[in-house]
Amino acid sequence: MNTSDCPLEYTANLLGGKWKIRLLWAVHMAGTIRFNQLKRELEGITDLALSKCLKDFVASGVMRREQYNEIPPHVEYSLTENGQRLVAALAEVRQWSRGQNRQSLS
Repeated sequence: MNTSDCPLEYTANLLGGKWKIRLLWAVHMAGTIRFNQLKRELEGITDLALSKCLKDFVASGVMRREQYNEIPPHVEYSLTENGQRLVAALAEVRQWSRGQNRQSLS
């Protein structure tokens, strides 16, 4: 099978990397969150890595970026409806993973 024929390839590319699933989960848990709050949640992530992940998620329609033109200005991130559907799908994977962990301990 050609990898481009795999229906999960897009999702694997979207979520690939060290930080993306953790970032997605942090935004899901927070509901709405700012950049510096995310940086604290994802201990060890660099500003550059966090910015790139956020830009990727915004460009793919998984997250929304809302900029407030106040003094001081700030930006908030939250999941779009599409992002919420992705998290719901990943919840099923999470359940499967927990079952695998229990089996390996037996």
